[in-house]
Amino acid sequence: MTTVVLIEPEKEENIGRVARVMKNFGFTKLLLISPKCSHLGTKAMALASHADDVLKKAKVGGKDALEGFDCLVGTTAILGTDSNVLRSPLLPREAAPLLAKKKRSIALLFGRESSGLNNEELRQCDLLVTIPTARNYSTMNLSQAVGIVLYEVFVASGREHAASHIRFARRKDKDILLRQVYSALDPMDFHTPGKKEAQRRVWKRIIGKSFLTKKEFMALMGFFKKIRT
Repeated sequence: MTTVVLIEPEKEENIGRVARVMKNFGFTKLLLISPKCSHLGTKAMALASHADDVLKKAKVGGKDALEGFDCLVGTTAILGTDSNVLRSPLLPREAAPLLAKKKRSIALLFGRESSGLNNEELRQCDLLVTIPTARNYSTMNLSQAVGIVLYEVFVASGREHAASHIRFARRKDKDILLRQVYSALDPMDFHTPGKKEAQRRVWKRIIGKSFLTKKEFMALMGFFKKIRT
């Protein structure tokens, strides 16, 4: 189970935004270490939107509250050289399979808005994660960083999501559809046989690389049935 930990958060608006993005990806456990503002203030509640329950259940404590976790994962925007082991983090996508394991209690640490996690806090972590960004402006907003990391963990966990009900057309469906296209092309007149063959190749490429849903496949099959009658 993963707990999002904010170290000395400075603005209640950011705490509210973090709560909202946590709920977006199915995370409910929030721990605030020595916060500099109230997580139950009007600004935090307003920006949490329908995730106010995450704020109400959030725990507040000192750094000793981290002692009960099996694994501490820190986040950093500052990268070191190859020789600086302390600053050699993984990307969120690389770390996500490890973080998605439910049998361990994991604390996902995010630092202060103004300065992030300090070196002492980073040294206490078992694993470091960094989000790749443009070199000329690498520091992200707190809630944005939380959202990106949680998204990767959510995907790696294989949990059911809002688009889970969407079924995609299979290879055999695409082959059936392609035969319908060829059947429609056959009676058409082209200037040369080569142009007709070019059309066949183009349609094969279009259908082959498309991410057709099952519903879209059925609609197209209905269309071809209609033009044949």
